[in-house]
Amino acid sequence: MNIRTVNSYTSVSICGFAALCKLCSVNSRTPGSRDRRSSRSSSSRVQDNLSREERKEATRRAIIAAALKLLDEDSFSALSLREVTREAGIVPAAFYRHFETMDALGLVLIDESFRALREMLRGGRAGQLDPKRIIESSVDILFSSVAERPEHWRFISRERNSGVTALRYAIRTEIRLITSELAIDLGRLPGLTTWSAEDLNIVAGLFVNTMMTTAESIDDANDAKALDDVKRTARKQLRMIAVGVAGWHSG
Repeated sequence: MNIRTVNSYTSVSICGFAALCKLCSVNSRTPGSRDRRSSRSSSSRVQDNLSREERKEATRRAIIAAALKLLDEDSFSALSLREVTREAGIVPAAFYRHFETMDALGLVLIDESFRALREMLRGGRAGQLDPKRIIESSVDILFSSVAERPEHWRFISRERNSGVTALRYAIRTEIRLITSELAIDLGRLPGLTTWSAEDLNIVAGLFVNTMMTTAESIDDANDAKALDDVKRTARKQLRMIAVGVAGWHSG
């Protein structure tokens, strides 16, 4: 047996002996005392873990909120890590505990923004397969969504046509996913059940692109009259698409 093997066995034996001594020491206490100490220790660990996780999530949310606030004026490509961490009230090094890079932060912003859009469209379509109802409810919900989360919509509008390549690609991917979901729903409508998948995706794309451009127009509107004009135009555009759909023969 060589020296390394002897040392290895010795190390294991020492560790095992130490553990055994600790176990004997614990077992020498009264059962009630041991149970109470164990209970308090477990409870303390759970509380520490929860508070640590809560603090971590709070910091992560602060970084996201800071980025969105700064993006109100600048594009993502012009945003620096130091600006974001300064706005979030943390040191730059703490950023990397939550995001590997600035691009990773941008992808999270896209994911959150499109989650809101997807939920909005699903809510507008839920239980309503009549084309007119889809149009009315979707436009109304879109206006509410933009009003509630203008920073998310502004971020998508700015970055989908310019900015960081990775973000543009991610936005296009999300738009394709939303379009595919809408195409599936449209395929359940009376008169569209025999349409080809290609045609359904094309008309779904028309609806989604109209909603995206409408969101940009909402953000640009300066007063109530301008908002009313945007809403009226959006409904008219979607109805025109619906009229075209009614006269189209898919094949």
